[in-house]
Amino acid sequence: MKGKSSLTLWLLVPVMVALFALSLVALPSLQRQKPQQPKGAPIYIPDEVKKVMLAGMASREPRLDIPFTITHNLYLPAREGLHSIFFLKIKNADLGYHPVSQAQPVKKEESGAQETQSQTPSGPQVQASFNMFLMFNLLEGDNYKTVREVYVPCNLVEDASTINLEGEDYYTFGYPLLAGRYLLSVALTSLDLKKIGVQYYEFTLPDPASYQQALDTTPIFFIKSIDRIEAPEMRTMLHREYFTYSVVKIVPNIERVFKVGENLDIFFFIFGAQPTAEQKYNIEINYEVKKGDELAIRWVPQTYDNPLVSQPLPLKQTVIIKQGEEQRQETRDLPEGKYTLGIQIQDKVSGKTLTKTVDFEVK
Repeated sequence: MKGKSSLTLWLLVPVMVALFALSLVALPSLQRQKPQQPKGAPIYIPDEVKKVMLAGMASREPRLDIPFTITHNLYLPAREGLHSIFFLKIKNADLGYHPVSQAQPVKKEESGAQETQSQTPSGPQVQASFNMFLMFNLLEGDNYKTVREVYVPCNLVEDASTINLEGEDYYTFGYPLLAGRYLLSVALTSLDLKKIGVQYYEFTLPDPASYQQALDTTPIFFIKSIDRIEAPEMRTMLHREYFTYSVVKIVPNIERVFKVGENLDIFFFIFGAQPTAEQKYNIEINYEVKKGDELAIRWVPQTYDNPLVSQPLPLKQTVIIKQGEEQRQETRDLPEGKYTLGIQIQDKVSGKTLTKTVDFEVK
């Protein structure tokens, strides 16, 4: 196991550079034939949708024409702020998925550009087309000020064999924001705007520049898989069961449940670490797993020369087998149970330290 993982090294530069560019891109205005856009300022949210979003703002009372919940958010560094990722939980059938004819060309959103796929798909597919509208509001006491309105056209195409229409899945979208306390209003609507579902979500983003005296991290999460994509998404998009961050596609392990023999793969960014004069970091992290108060695994300390950490941790433990007067060591998979991952971070340049814990389960 290496602290300076090849994954982290090839991620770091494109992540920081591409997200800096992403945060400066203006999002497209609402382009729909109905209702007609008035001349002048662009419309991001139609009046009939905005009225519904504003009506429940003070009480945070949702409207459930299309039922969904906003479960949580993550954030990762972006230029002059943070790239925030939001997780919605939705019953797939409520989005109106319907079979797609194999002979029918399917428009699919990829990497921020719209391409038409006319080739015959490998198997049956289903498609859902609807609107998503976002309203970001800065909170100041009990008052709020709308700072962003976003229109997200959604045209999702899935292989029928990989989606349970009667089940619930996580859907995600990302957006770059400055530090602050926010109230997010999300509306999902049918294309004709006759069905409108609205939910509200409060969240706070810290100021990365404020970490001068202490270390902290972005929310620590586990990943199932991570793959490189051709280019960063240059506008906000909705995805099922994964999110994108710069030039990577990440499938998170949201439930923090692992099968026996799987790796514990973590991802986070460290704020407040101090580089050397050569702009190199010297960060040491000790990882250990406990079951209650009992130590189950302790890995050798890992060193990192940058604050972006993507680290696979094999869930293997060394046990001592005694046979009479003899004993031997044996490596085994971590057995089923509930555990806590301990993360002890030390910045060797500044001397600052930080300890974090994350619970997980092996089944």
